[in-house]
Amino acid sequence: MEFIDYYKILGLKKDASQDDIKKAYRKLARQHHPDLNPNDKEANKKFQQINEANEVLSDPEKRKKYDQYGENWQHAEQFEQARQSGQRSGAGAYRENPFGGGDFSSESFSSGDFSDFFTSMFGGGGGRSSHTKFRGQDYNAEFQISLRDAYTTHQQTFTVNDKNVRITIPAGVADGQTIKLKGYGAPGINGGPAGDLYITFQIAEDAVFKRLGDDLYITADLDLYTAVLGGEKIIETLSGKVKLKVKEGTQNGAKTRLKGKGFPVYKKENESGDLIVTWNVKLPENLTEKQKELFRELSKL
Repeated sequence: MEFIDYYKILGLKKDASQDDIKKAYRKLARQHHPDLNPNDKEANKKFQQINEANEVLSDPEKRKKYDQYGENWQHAEQFEQARQSGQRSGAGAYRENPFGGGDFSSESFSSGDFSDFFTSMFGGGGGRSSHTKFRGQDYNAEFQISLRDAYTTHQQTFTVNDKNVRITIPAGVADGQTIKLKGYGAPGINGGPAGDLYITFQIAEDAVFKRLGDDLYITADLDLYTAVLGGEKIIETLSGKVKLKVKEGTQNGAKTRLKGKGFPVYKKENESGDLIVTWNVKLPENLTEKQKELFRELSKL
């Protein structure tokens, strides 16, 4: 039967505070709990080790006894009897760890709730840690939608861990944005609360519109004659088509801003970005001789 390093099991140093012990235990116990690792014997064994380590280190009296005797735990009972006898007979002051100490190195665990080492040193018992309530694990999921879907508030159903989840996606959700659904994660342990579900949205690129923040960008072709003389042009927006006036002498690459025709601002009703139209002036092709002659005349003026 070998000495067990309870500090090593919890990943702690000997000067760890009670708060450090509590945090380390909760993290490891949740990770290795049998309910989250069904049919995993190694996880079950690790969970028992973690419980035992916490049972000792979280109890000030047990921890004091454990720290005092170190690897000389076999003599603990003998020394305790001698100390108590000395106190009754008026012997001198008690000195800690008269047998020396040693580095904690080896580990040995039985298949029961507590190891032979624990039973020998502390007489068994305990087990309070196994009934600690734990919050369930959080789930993370990625969900892809189109730019046009993200433009309107709508409902979507998807599956997480074989469970259908129906959510309302607010208009204006951004690419990479994460929302939390409280209580949709893993169930709690020992009556603890369920975890949460975090959904990260991936918004696919659109063939027509480019989104930057709450503004939308579009490139629209414009014939040479309308660019030179001015006129009107029908432009597509995500809320429908609009008729846009074109100024005389519009240059290739010029931009026109349509206020409020961009993307909805997330969770801000009746607020939207702008739509910026970049004009792509198209030169005429396959001109007739008559048309070419007219252009020659224009070039001379």
